[in-house]
Amino acid sequence: MALSMATRKQVTKEMAQRYVRARKRERGRMLDELCALTGYNRSYAARLLRLRARAPARPAGARRRDRGRIYGPETREPLRKCWAVAGGICGKRLAPFLPELVAALERHQEIELSGEQREKLLAVSAATIDRLLAGARRRASLRGTSGTKPGSLLRSQIPVRTFAEWDHTRVGFVEVDLVGHDGGSSRGDYCQSLDLTDVASGWTEVRAVANKAQRWCFEALQLIEHRLPFALLGLDSDNGSEFINAQLARYCSEHQISFTRSRPYRKNDNCYVEQKNWTVVRRTVGWARYDTAAELATLNRLYEVLRLYVNYFQPQVKLIAKERSGARVRKHYDAPTTPYRRLLALGALTPPLARRLEEEYLALNPAALRRQITHLQRRLVELSSLKEATRRKEVQASASS
Repeated sequence: MALSMATRKQVTKEMAQRYVRARKRERGRMLDELCALTGYNRSYAARLLRLRARAPARPAGARRRDRGRIYGPETREPLRKCWAVAGGICGKRLAPFLPELVAALERHQEIELSGEQREKLLAVSAATIDRLLAGARRRASLRGTSGTKPGSLLRSQIPVRTFAEWDHTRVGFVEVDLVGHDGGSSRGDYCQSLDLTDVASGWTEVRAVANKAQRWCFEALQLIEHRLPFALLGLDSDNGSEFINAQLARYCSEHQISFTRSRPYRKNDNCYVEQKNWTVVRRTVGWARYDTAAELATLNRLYEVLRLYVNYFQPQVKLIAKERSGARVRKHYDAPTTPYRRLLALGALTPPLARRLEEEYLALNPAALRRQITHLQRRLVELSSLKEATRRKEVQASASS
């Protein structure tokens, strides 16, 4: 007859004290006896006996004392708001950014904290943040195809640049790419998001264009260049004809901008902008099809707000070293910092420009920016749904006729 779990524990507990004092041969007999009584595996039984013998004895009826909770609802609720305003970033990025984010929210009366609440909120570790927000993260939780067509006319004149050849410490060298909003079907024209990312600081600008025509891409690049808080020194693109063309090559030559391209089918050569294609563009607008003038206008209104939110209030980490030990690769990252703070740390801004960006930063309310982004995202969904409903009615009408 099989023993109950309580009986097995009692037998093991009584045998443990004799087991640690016994000689080797006696231990073997005791293990045989315990395995026969309980059905335990021999190595498991030996480990249990050793653990039971080392465990301190507790008085009969004594209850195990749990460590008291440090962070209760008074910390969890403001932490959840900060996490939502920061776009749901992970604890390792949020923890170092909390002092700056809390100060910004308090400056715009978006959050009220007592002295004790603020002290606890700013002391919470990255691992504890992830644990406290695990439920909210679960509740908050399509791949697209590439539409790049190679531009072969000028490829021989534009040098290839690989990932390892960038100067990662000099501001002004950027990567650029297009993100297509085809909704899974490449028929006809549809909107594209032109994504530009500075390698050194992570400063990101996005502009929506009607299609991949060279004219629209060139105009978007010029608009972005005038908006950048630093001089454009280098431009690196993929091999698409929207970038590899005489107009852009001539413009870069006239303005002394280094123009390079990545190797075909090597996305890691453009790893900085490829990352932003997901974290900035796809996470914000998704994979729906946008192909109307109203959707294009809404995308650009959304990107006007998003550029402020991402560059001033989204801390980012950068890979600084890799160590290989056999098959394991250990990566080391720097402290999470926003692109705005990186520009200041790199000394890339003139004093007047630094003051202007500081004034802009202090005037920005991250919670208000987050609300505007959510409103424009909903507007995009409404436009897309209305468009699809109209198209279904047209199809039904043509079928019935």
